[in-house]
Amino acid sequence: MTTRVPVNPRLLHWAWERARLDPDTLVKRFPQLEEWETGERQPTLKQLEDFAKATLTPFGYFFLPEPPEETLPIPDFRTVASRAVRRPSAQLLETLNICIRRQEWYREHALAEEQAPLAFIGGSRIADGVEAVAAAIRAVVRLDPDARRTAKDGDAALRAMFEQVEEAGILVMRNGVVGNNTSQPLSVEEFRGFALSDPHAPLVFINAADTKAAQMFTLAHELAHLWLGESGISNSEETLAPSGAATEAFCNRVAAEALVPMRDFRAVWNENADPVAEFRRLATRFRVSTLVIIRRAHDAGFLSAESFNIAYKDELDRIMRFARGSGGDFYKTQTSRLGRRFPRALLESTLGGATLYRDAFRLLGISKTETFEKLARELRFAI
Repeated sequence: MTTRVPVNPRLLHWAWERARLDPDTLVKRFPQLEEWETGERQPTLKQLEDFAKATLTPFGYFFLPEPPEETLPIPDFRTVASRAVRRPSAQLLETLNICIRRQEWYREHALAEEQAPLAFIGGSRIADGVEAVAAAIRAVVRLDPDARRTAKDGDAALRAMFEQVEEAGILVMRNGVVGNNTSQPLSVEEFRGFALSDPHAPLVFINAADTKAAQMFTLAHELAHLWLGESGISNSEETLAPSGAATEAFCNRVAAEALVPMRDFRAVWNENADPVAEFRRLATRFRVSTLVIIRRAHDAGFLSAESFNIAYKDELDRIMRFARGSGGDFYKTQTSRLGRRFPRALLESTLGGATLYRDAFRLLGISKTETFEKLARELRFAI
């Protein structure tokens, strides 16, 4: 006899809506979904487990009498047209929880290794001013615009920046999907990144579904949050726009100044050149997104607010039209998603017997010993 599970139909509707899934697509996988939602039929235990997995819903939620009110575990600095954004998606919540678990493990590891806290985390204040905070970030992370200019291209400059941030002691992770689940993409419209502040285990997450041109600015923006000692989720579509919450606006200005110091920018801006051509020339010179250059031109007074809004929108549309992603090698992708600092520490701890393989697999999002060993070799660990 098949056992069916009584579930409040409102919970089923809430679950797929929370995961922002297309109901027509979901019905193809769960043909009886409409009957479940009307209460005409109830799902079996296996069907409910599969539905929970597909919607990234904790299984126990389906036994609640009503949909729960979920809150983000860190402050939400995102705004759209200066208004708070809607409730978080299941994908954002799951990504946050994954990173929080990894940060908690790394904090315990750092304390066990008697690693000193990082003095620069929370070492700055908004009252210090944009230039001072940007200079502090450049000094620690070695963000030298002249050195960045020698990079082969923008991608090489971005990779170098990620490496420099990790060398400073900050965990850097970037992903365009939830964990390793390619059927659960992250939305750039919802968020571009977040910072988890901690003196022993500061962590920055970058939404890799975003264009590479925008990821460098997001990384610099999240560093500004860490220097202020604040955890938080970053803006969605208005990351570079001059509006938004006070903290976000400050971090935007710090990020722009850290990447393209105003003194350097003014020295090379050609006011007689075509603005669009000048945006692209200076983006190549500073190895940053053209969007950062447009923002700098506005900050310098070379673009009015109206001209900024037009140029920003046009350039963003152009970038998104030509943006393309690729899957690539799984193990190289893993080191990109996890960074190197976190998996190196976890692999060393696991191989040394301090961390259980079971726990390492959970933190890495893998299930096979073979995958673990190949990842270790990719990171140059002998197995």
